[in-house]
Amino acid sequence: MILNTKTTNGLPLDVKYCIKCNISNQRTTGKNEYFHTEKSIHKTIKFDDDGICAGCKYVEKEFDETIDWNERERELKDLCDKFRKNNGEFDCLVPGSGGKDSVYASHVLKYKYKMNPLTVTWSPNLYTEIGWKNFQSWLHKGGFSNFLYTPNPKIHKLITQEATKRLLHPFQTFIIGQKTFALKIAAKLNIPLIFYGESQGKGGKTISHTAKSFSESKTQAGFELDPLEGKDFKEVFLGGKQVAEYLEEGVPLSDLENYKPININLLKEKKLDFYYLGYFLRWVPQEMYYFASKNIDFSANPERTEGTYTKYASLDDKIDGFFYYTSYIKFGIGRAMFDSANEIRHGHITKEEGKALINKFDGEYPIKYEDEFLNYISMKKEDFQDLCDKFRPEHIWEKIDPQSIPASINFTVRYS
Repeated sequence: MILNTKTTNGLPLDVKYCIKCNISNQRTTGKNEYFHTEKSIHKTIKFDDDGICAGCKYVEKEFDETIDWNERERELKDLCDKFRKNNGEFDCLVPGSGGKDSVYASHVLKYKYKMNPLTVTWSPNLYTEIGWKNFQSWLHKGGFSNFLYTPNPKIHKLITQEATKRLLHPFQTFIIGQKTFALKIAAKLNIPLIFYGESQGKGGKTISHTAKSFSESKTQAGFELDPLEGKDFKEVFLGGKQVAEYLEEGVPLSDLENYKPININLLKEKKLDFYYLGYFLRWVPQEMYYFASKNIDFSANPERTEGTYTKYASLDDKIDGFFYYTSYIKFGIGRAMFDSANEIRHGHITKEEGKALINKFDGEYPIKYEDEFLNYISMKKEDFQDLCDKFRPEHIWEKIDPQSIPASINFTVRYS
């Protein structure tokens, strides 16, 4: 008799935590958003036989003698020398919102390596005041040209509502645009070199520390770009709903084209090179914050960010807090667990300190932008809470008081 070890959507039934950083084995490591439905099977972070997660193993290599950072920087210099233009044209492209990572990437490329980057921004759903301030500081104090794109707000809102209702995934539209839009602009403007920031391997995705560019197939050690996988665009899903359904309801195809993934053949045809700058330069998130503060007057939140103890990450969008809150509902992993795991891996706090922070802040409801968020997804608070309860996995959550109201306090997460 074979016992089931995973839920129907791929989460391990036996909840475990990394012995080094406390991250849960329920941590998902990305999926092809264009085929993300209610029945999707999640890929989750891998643990080795000693109980250490893939994220910790990846970061360990950044600080032992596995990586020769001087050699990596020489690779970067050679790459820049190959593509640098001296005729005033843009020679590389940096996607970003004006957060600490995009500030660092664009700044070092322009001022240290003498490149001429175009920065490209897929607009957040609902800009925060501090997010907009930092975005403007990035451009005006940093001295960068920028292409800010806002997709049709009516359609963007519609897809976000569907993603929330069907997948409890209110951030999907931003993730899709962030992944693919900059590549499309690079192809249109014939900018040959694209730099993202931090490697996906640091978040726990199973990627070799030698991988520096995208992969064309699931068998290659690289970074996936959510390709169409041979499907017609009408067959893929946005917000858990097939594109064909939107078209039948009268949504123009022209308003959905913005969400279409990049064609891998177009990347080849245009001879575009796509890299993570974190492959070449050691990437420590807290140090990115200090760099951005010093060089463009980047501001952290004036108060602690809800759901965690930090103030300097994911500040741009009023939906950010609900992205982490819904992650806590679906996987038992909130913002404090994400943040503390990162800081433990880089030696800023201890495992025990991280555990205390998780127990204190993880799962805190993001009240600050609640009204704007609920208005955006067209839901009442009680309806959103009922929706959240439907997405709570039974192997993670335990119902402690069936009679209590509101429903959001009926449960406790099984963290130990």
